[in-house]
Amino acid sequence: MNSSARYLSPAEAANRLGVSAKALRLYEQRGLVTPARNAAGWRSYGPAEMQRGADIVALRALGLTLSQVAGVLEGEAEGLETALAAHQVVLEGRVRQLANALEKVHGLRVNLERGHTPTVAELTRLRDSAAEFSVEFELPWPWGGELFKLRDIRPLNYIVGPLGSGKTRLAMRLAEVLPAAAFLGLERVADGGATARLEADADLGSRVNQTLAWLVEDGATVSEALTALIAGLEAEGPAILVVDLVEQGLDSATQQALAAHLRRHRADARPLFLLTRSCAILDLAAVGADESIVLCPANHSPPTRVAPYPGAPGYEAVATCLAAPDVRARTEGVIAWRPKWREGAQGRVCTESG
Repeated sequence: MNSSARYLSPAEAANRLGVSAKALRLYEQRGLVTPARNAAGWRSYGPAEMQRGADIVALRALGLTLSQVAGVLEGEAEGLETALAAHQVVLEGRVRQLANALEKVHGLRVNLERGHTPTVAELTRLRDSAAEFSVEFELPWPWGGELFKLRDIRPLNYIVGPLGSGKTRLAMRLAEVLPAAAFLGLERVADGGATARLEADADLGSRVNQTLAWLVEDGATVSEALTALIAGLEAEGPAILVVDLVEQGLDSATQQALAAHLRRHRADARPLFLLTRSCAILDLAAVGADESIVLCPANHSPPTRVAPYPGAPGYEAVATCLAAPDVRARTEGVIAWRPKWREGAQGRVCTESG
């Protein structure tokens, strides 16, 4: 072992590579990477092992299964055509987005030459010219009908907030007002109907099984909750999907694998709104340009977009709303609800609390 090189623990290596520790162990079990051993016999990852790990992650991002990754690392070409064709579709989508952005910039420059100064709104929209969706509507309780505008809807959007902040009601309202949107609620787990749906729809079953296989290779554990969630995500129809507590019933490794999967595949897919309280799903350090965060504040002021960096307005509030998966498991089932009121001799009286 080279004493001058930096060697990382499995946890450090997994974090650096952006995968779960379980996924890293799976890579080792498949013979794709062989970690070194330190003097105490513990696994450690030096520069060579980290480069190998980075190659595996990059090949996985192209759409290859672990068996196909193994072949490519050995110089085989099986599976490359399908993976490269799918990757080409993604890149072509980004080219179209860039072309649209360039066209908007060109139009503003032409108008500027003609003496028409662009508005602030026109300039700020250039930051994300690829965004196609925006919506304006009246907020539900607890905001009492206040007008809300949500512009530049990204492929991946998170809705967060403390208990009682109204985030679930906002999510349901978004599903009502967004064009061709659907709400995927927690009944997806309770009704147990996912298996029947997959048996009745062979195409959906094939897509779900393929996605589950991917997730397992990244460290996820197949469960009824995960199967029901993936069935909802893979179902055809809605142009936009709003998902209630996406982490419900999923363990830590599964949440991490799911988050990585959604980030890999959202750029060219329909927009998603994910209601979450898990820092494994919403990793603030990993939020990219195709993602946004909507915070429902505790004081019931209107929801607001929050930039994903320390010091940004609302960032600390978002961070305090998120919990590790083990904490989420302990608090699962804890909910807040709207109190009921009645008119009494002393005025309005609360008949329930929560």
